[in-house]
Amino acid sequence: MTILPNALSQPIKTALAGWFAKRSPKSDSATLNLRNVYIFFSREGMLFALLLIITFIAGINYGNNLVLGLCFYLVSVWLISFHVTFSHISGLQVRLLDVTMAEAGESAWVTLQLRSESRQPRRQLALSFEPRIEKSAVKDVNNKQSNNNDSKGKSTGNDISAPVLISRLQDEQIIRIAIPTNQRGQLELPRLQIKTVYPLGIMRAWSYVYFARTAWVYPKPERFEWQAQYLVANSDDLPTGGQYTQGQDDFERLDNYIEGESLARVSWAHVARGQGMFTKHFADPVGHEQTLDYADMPAAHHEQKLSQLAHGVITLGQLGVPFQMQLPHEDLSTAIIGQGGVFAQACLLRLAKIP
Repeated sequence: MTILPNALSQPIKTALAGWFAKRSPKSDSATLNLRNVYIFFSREGMLFALLLIITFIAGINYGNNLVLGLCFYLVSVWLISFHVTFSHISGLQVRLLDVTMAEAGESAWVTLQLRSESRQPRRQLALSFEPRIEKSAVKDVNNKQSNNNDSKGKSTGNDISAPVLISRLQDEQIIRIAIPTNQRGQLELPRLQIKTVYPLGIMRAWSYVYFARTAWVYPKPERFEWQAQYLVANSDDLPTGGQYTQGQDDFERLDNYIEGESLARVSWAHVARGQGMFTKHFADPVGHEQTLDYADMPAAHHEQKLSQLAHGVITLGQLGVPFQMQLPHEDLSTAIIGQGGVFAQACLLRLAKIP
């Protein structure tokens, strides 16, 4: 019995979403004005409007001037609330500063700058990213799982993000809002809703901002068994938080201990046998690097292979091991070799963009 109202309301929501989008072009910076600010009674305000109607009818019907006076007083309160609530949204400037890359299933963080040129502070502003309304949802409204069958390779951000409440905004403020992600690929930012019911909660003013910038979601890392020449020895799986120190894998020679040298390089086995203190020296593995090849991944499915590549990239990036990554239809001779967190982030971005 509850499916029919949902089926009827879904096309209305889709039509309204298209109308709102036409009035607010996509941009990474927006100023709220008469064109894109909307105001209407709040839920509590609907009761207030009902009270206005009742007092007006009662005053006219019974010819009671006191009741009519009360009605006109409530109307003046409503008009003042209308003006103050609208002014708290109108003129606000919103600018998108940064969007982080996220792991599939985690949240992407959006950094926003809010600026107000009004002398009076703006109060009780609530900001949140709304779930994006898909046209395909009209056909699948009876299927509760339809939101999991989005286009391949793209994350739509259908989950609702936690709202951020700004109690007082004066001049400028920077905030961060999380957007949940579902799948690997390009994430189109859902519309940002800014609303307030200040000061009396009678009226609700709101506006939508549509950002042009997109975010990228890389695959969720999946552990797998592999061999790494310069990583941790005698281990089937690579640790996710281990440490790699260059020059401590290939033993070269023993020298007499010199005072001041690191005790971590002392051969304590010789000390325990009473043979004295010796320092272990290792050969640096110069010119060696790891190769992460898509074709070498043990998984059978494309997305699972990308997840295993993501695990290898993150692990090698944390350990500081030089590596290169080869994706399908790429020539290994032209692959760039790098190391560290910055290079790992660049590789994760390549994994997010691959079809």
